[in-house]
Amino acid sequence: MRYIRPNSLTWWAGLFAMLTGVASVALPATGPLAELSRLVALLAGSGDASPAGLIFLGLGLIGLRDRLERGFRGDR
Repeated sequence: MRYIRPNSLTWWAGLFAMLTGVASVALPATGPLAELSRLVALLAGSGDASPAGLIFLGLGLIGLRDRLERGFRGDR
């Protein structure tokens, strides 16, 4: 459970990026969820970042935060 740190701003930024990427993949462009899909597209930069890129960015931020925290404490 060392990766789940709700008190960390980096953790929240990584989670938000990851969820935005997942929502970009999962939400349909038409139908009853079209407005939600447009909101997710705005949050993702309207196509500037691919969903896979956002997912990997989020996971990278979460892992980077953990690694930096362990580095300052001296853990390996």
